[in-house]
Amino acid sequence: MTDIAIVGAGPGGLITALRLHQQGIPPTIYETVPELKPLGVGVDIKTVGTKELDDLGLLEEFRSISVDAEDSIFYNHFGQEIYAEKCGVHMGYLHEQRFVHRGILQMMLFRTVLERLGEDAVVLGARVERYEQDADGVTLHIEHRDGRTEQVRHEAVIAADGIKSAVRRQMHPNQAEPEFSGITMWRGTTLREPIRGGHTILHLGDPRISTMIIYPIAENFEGSGKDLINWVVETNGEETIEDWNQVADPEEIIPAFDTLKLPFLDVQQLIRESREVYLFPLIRHFPLDTWVDGRVVLLGDAAHAMYPRGGNGITQAMLDARVLTEKLVELEDPAQAFAAYDDARRAIVNRIADNMRGEGYEVIRRMVAERTDGKPFDDIEDVLPLAEADEIFSKYHALVGAPRPGHEAGEATGFRTWEEPVSTS
Repeated sequence: MTDIAIVGAGPGGLITALRLHQQGIPPTIYETVPELKPLGVGVDIKTVGTKELDDLGLLEEFRSISVDAEDSIFYNHFGQEIYAEKCGVHMGYLHEQRFVHRGILQMMLFRTVLERLGEDAVVLGARVERYEQDADGVTLHIEHRDGRTEQVRHEAVIAADGIKSAVRRQMHPNQAEPEFSGITMWRGTTLREPIRGGHTILHLGDPRISTMIIYPIAENFEGSGKDLINWVVETNGEETIEDWNQVADPEEIIPAFDTLKLPFLDVQQLIRESREVYLFPLIRHFPLDTWVDGRVVLLGDAAHAMYPRGGNGITQAMLDARVLTEKLVELEDPAQAFAAYDDARRAIVNRIADNMRGEGYEVIRRMVAERTDGKPFDDIEDVLPLAEADEIFSKYHALVGAPRPGHEAGEATGFRTWEEPVSTS
């Protein structure tokens, strides 16, 4: 296998290109936008994702653009602590969990692709509209930014073209239309002094009202001496377009945190002082029954678009890239390799995506709110015993492929999932 096309130059497509190149398979990437820019906000790269970057020889550079995660702490909407756990190597994993700006990570991967594969490896401003295939290869129909159309031929195609994948739509015309969940996500960044030492992710609020997650994604950002803080809020909302880059006014969500009092952080001030705020509707993309159509295969969000919860989107795309590359090395026929990749990954990732449509381990904040009828508690052990919380977290970490060191995982099933929208009333 020597001639593979990758559709999409997001993190998933770029990591796949690097994995293939590592095995002597130089791909060509087709990307719709004419210029890649560091767009977006924060992502949480779990330990298994950091391992993938280490395997590609990118660990030190990744460390230089990201923040080590040490603590993960959960609070109710009064600011009372519910649960805390260590992260990454601080819990005993072999690799770090790290926070990073998605766009900065993407640009690091893009530079590496250009350095290792050459400038010609990425074709920008080339929108793949559809594909045709026969026994020997795949023809991609491309429209360029200047209006030119072109047909290009490759032995096989890996579609990493994201949540609005044109390839997925062609492959699954009856499963391509997602549904709005009723939940709107607000994402922003704020420049400020480090919070709790600068290595903590905070999980705040009563999910029945609103929920907020906060973590740092850059230290000494642009030489300011301050951290760039990423924050995410989920509320009930109106349906909007599925676009990561919708600019929004955060004033609407500030009152949802009137009761939240933390001794080390004013979350309302954090929102008001944001440098950028984006609005994104949580859209249900239902699990596919296959990621493969002969010599064409889906990867990352194109295959398993999931709610951006729990740090699984990019991390699972990284794992897709490794497994897919392994199968292409093992099996000469790309269709067989793609089928083997589908067998190895699809059921596992579909379970994760299904869990993320619920709340994953974030469910503990809802459990506490319901058990206390939304009121402050005197002793968390009387509401959510540590042993019960530990069991929930151990099952979750096992589900996503990273069992907690020193903890009994049990079966990675049994999560309580939630689909109903939260309310801001």
